[in-house]
Amino acid sequence: MSTPNLDLLEMAANAGFRRVVLDIEHNGYSPDRREALVVAARALDVSVCAKIEAPEPVWVQRAVDLGVDAIILPHVGSLEQAEHALASCKFPPLGTRSYAAGRSASFQAPTADYFARQNRDILCLPMIETAEAFADVDALLASPLVDGIFVGPFDLALTRGRPTYAFNDADRADIAHLGKAAQAAGKPWWIPAWRPEEQRFAKDKGAAVRVIAAEHQLLQIGLTSVIAALPDA
Repeated sequence: MSTPNLDLLEMAANAGFRRVVLDIEHNGYSPDRREALVVAARALDVSVCAKIEAPEPVWVQRAVDLGVDAIILPHVGSLEQAEHALASCKFPPLGTRSYAAGRSASFQAPTADYFARQNRDILCLPMIETAEAFADVDALLASPLVDGIFVGPFDLALTRGRPTYAFNDADRADIAHLGKAAQAAGKPWWIPAWRPEEQRFAKDKGAAVRVIAAEHQLLQIGLTSVIAALPDA
């Protein structure tokens, strides 16, 4: 989702989508609209994932306090560079997350298993979209702070020296390498896969989650199909 559109969220749920990614990094999401989307997603039985502004503890903390199901951290470099942000996803002794008696705790005193459950259930997924993260992917996956990885194919291609992402042999080799690394670590990997050939490839390589539709893409497809269907088009 590129905008905090409650109608789109509800329509997606009605259509059968069971997971939504809020692309906060690239778009305008005011705090109250983020909160509304998380509450609505919960009510609709849709898993909600937040791709936050940057791998900074303050953005991680605000997202986990909302009660999201997964945090996707963009612009990750090496494990050493990202460790402070990754640690903010998890409560001590594993990480450094601070407790807030709010939505993530159902506005109640924490139960005995609350902290362990939050550490287990909220996924921390660094994006592998830089050459630095690609080179350090094994270390990232080995960290107990990391629950899996989210592949960013366009930025990855650019930072690896290619002019664009074209799903060519080099792109596929990079994705397959990351998928193999995740599987070796026993952790899931996610990837945006807009076209059928990308979706098949990701499935064949064992991707746990394929993000298959983007808000602007859906709008463009819908508008184009309406024009194309006109009797005098």
